[in-house]
Amino acid sequence: MKNITFRQVYPYLIAIGIFAALTIAYMFPVFEGKAIQATDMVNFRGMSKEIVDYREATGKEPLWTNAMFGGMPAYLISTKFPAILVSHIDRILQLGLPHPVGLVFLYFLGFFILLLILRVDKWTSIVGALAFALSSYFFIILGAGHNSKAHAIGYMAPVLAGIILTFRGKYILGGVLTALFLSLEIYAYHIQITYYLMLIVVFLALAEIVRTVREKTYLHFVKASSVLIMAAILAVGVNTSRLWTAMEQSKYSIRSKSELSFNKADQTSGLDKSYVTAWSYGRTETLTLLFPNLYGGSSTGSLGENSETYRILTDNNIPNSQQIIRQLPLYWGDQPFTSGPVYAGAIVLFLFITGLFIVKGPVKWWIVAATLLSILLAWGRHFMPLTDFFLEHVPLYNKFRAVSMTLVIAELTIPLLAFLALQRMISGQMDKVRLRKILNFSFACLAGLSLILLLFAGSLFSFSGPGDSQYGLPDWLMDALRNDRQRMLRMDVLRALVFIALTFGLLWFFLSGKIKKPVLLMALGLLILVDMWTVNKRYFNSDHFVRKAAIEKPFQATTADLKILEDQSGQFRVWNLTEDFDKSARTSFFHKNIGGYHAAKLRRFQELYDYRIAKEREQLVEVFSAQPDFTSLNTALNKMKAINMLNTRYIIYNPDSEPLVNPNALGNAWFVRQVTMVDDADEEIQRMEDFDPAQTVIVNRTYAERLNGFTPGSDTSAAILLTTHKPDYLSYQSQSTTDQLAVFSEVYYPKGWNAYINGTEYPYFRADYVLRGMIVPAGEHTIEFMFEPRAYYLGETISLIGSLVLILLLLAVGYLEIRKGMIRVDVPKKGK
Repeated sequence: MKNITFRQVYPYLIAIGIFAALTIAYMFPVFEGKAIQATDMVNFRGMSKEIVDYREATGKEPLWTNAMFGGMPAYLISTKFPAILVSHIDRILQLGLPHPVGLVFLYFLGFFILLLILRVDKWTSIVGALAFALSSYFFIILGAGHNSKAHAIGYMAPVLAGIILTFRGKYILGGVLTALFLSLEIYAYHIQITYYLMLIVVFLALAEIVRTVREKTYLHFVKASSVLIMAAILAVGVNTSRLWTAMEQSKYSIRSKSELSFNKADQTSGLDKSYVTAWSYGRTETLTLLFPNLYGGSSTGSLGENSETYRILTDNNIPNSQQIIRQLPLYWGDQPFTSGPVYAGAIVLFLFITGLFIVKGPVKWWIVAATLLSILLAWGRHFMPLTDFFLEHVPLYNKFRAVSMTLVIAELTIPLLAFLALQRMISGQMDKVRLRKILNFSFACLAGLSLILLLFAGSLFSFSGPGDSQYGLPDWLMDALRNDRQRMLRMDVLRALVFIALTFGLLWFFLSGKIKKPVLLMALGLLILVDMWTVNKRYFNSDHFVRKAAIEKPFQATTADLKILEDQSGQFRVWNLTEDFDKSARTSFFHKNIGGYHAAKLRRFQELYDYRIAKEREQLVEVFSAQPDFTSLNTALNKMKAINMLNTRYIIYNPDSEPLVNPNALGNAWFVRQVTMVDDADEEIQRMEDFDPAQTVIVNRTYAERLNGFTPGSDTSAAILLTTHKPDYLSYQSQSTTDQLAVFSEVYYPKGWNAYINGTEYPYFRADYVLRGMIVPAGEHTIEFMFEPRAYYLGETISLIGSLVLILLLLAVGYLEIRKGMIRVDVPKKGK
């Protein structure tokens, strides 16, 4: 066995040290006891409160929550999957840094590994890791609380590294590393990012197929592909419980096809087209990859006292001018709102353009193809032929929203080609005369674009956006704001031009022999750091951090909340009219909410809101506006069919007032006397407009067999009462002299909820579009609903087995590699 010397190891230790130091420096407020004040994390606290409380109180994992949308699976909210043992490896790779600080370190480490596998030398790979990790979007999402997205992005590059290593003929090492990093990628649990990674893999695979055909290395391709398929199967096996439960829920969520046919033009087999493309990047907005403030930066930003807006505010004696200029609507692009642009870096773009001409072979073409597709897909509704094709024909694409997110592909591929180009430039493999010509051309392209924007920006752009009208600003102020937006663009163009010129000059000095490679790399690293760091600080800085106590207790109970919390008389739901239906995580923090906050809510509940609850809300708001008395309010509430069948006992109309008590809420369960059988979902939702849920149940003909031969009996003494209520367990006591048809005010979800009468499993069915119905035999009975999803429990067993297999393989391969000597990647030598 060869000895591993310090000389071999220290470059990697230096790399880790640099990455850790930069990570800690940027995220230093975390080490001062602060946390990121992110909207999504605040909402997460609200929607996961019931789950966390139950877990802490019982030590059991709740797989269902009643705190939002009437009830839904907890898998995609806060469920733990302890059998996925790679979670411990994940913590090691993050150096044990506090969450989400370790995610930033993963950005650096993952891309560093990929460049090493692609035979970029160690020192150049360190600089390349800076360029990738400091992409603006990767920090903006941390500020928004999109931690799972950041986590998944961190493992994109090392997954590609494992695949490339396998195709290089390192079957065992490459296969095991692919299995490991793909397991971690899936474990990060942002399927949309993993899907985009797979799009990159498709182009990489196509490039390998072309190489195989040209070189006729079919046996090698079959071996490598077989190893990678087995690695993927193992990675999926490790994450079976997560993937199985997510896939199961997806079939019933808004990411599945609707059964309604009212709006077919907008429908796909997944999300509606309008929902998918709401966040579409504008075509010219793509230039923010180079000029971050081209479209104003973030939706709400700050201007200085030297701005025209500040000058005109003070000239007009507007009070609080200094506060106003800190909260201005600067973004004027096509997206509804944004926290900041996708900025890849001026230096990186310059190297990328150069790479288009000097990087050779299949690697360039799969990188370029993936980059181009990323940009075109991000345009969304601005390039509907391609968007329609993907939504209608490419598997799973219509399950994901916010098409602008595809730019994460470009954020990986652009620096990848850039630093493959830099490696080729500094390796001495190219004719210097030709290289200078290419550098001149690249510089001329970007400098020319910059000059056009500097000279003609006022003619090319209006500096007004579709969202400006919502702010109601006077014309004189809007004119000043447009001028400041134009000034911001010009300043960023000048800034980019300076960084490009400095990079161009450094490379010329290097090619002329006036500076050495170490000086070049240190200077480029410093320039990239200054460029990317300062832009990132515009959109994610110390202002985003607050005391941890403010995060751990994000909501304060209002007068209405406190009054409702006094009611311990049973289980019921709450409707908060002061919050949007799908943005009411705050209400879920305190109560069983008919609204909530989640991107994968159950589709039928969303449709119940769209077609019934939303109309009831309008009617109720209209009644409130007329300052009604008790009688008129009660009359209005009696007409709220959907609200009443959801057992909505309290309605919050003013947080600072006591809530409205709804005497018409139907309770946890009740017996009905009539059945209305309907043929399809359209009729099902339409019949709900005018029916009495206390007396009649609407049932889809799909469940007709469950009601064959049944006639509701007449028994005025019949009763059914909820006796035990837990997130995933319900128990009722029923008593009647005849068979009865019961409706339970619980959301119907067939994958896991089992019903039992006196301990024997018993059939039930969907009722009233979203609820549960059951024929209850005469007599006294205990009725139980238990959430026992096979996908979770069997999935956890499979995940444990997969995890153990992967860990054993890692240990075996690690032992073999140590015996052979230090794991290293060959770097092409000068002249080879």
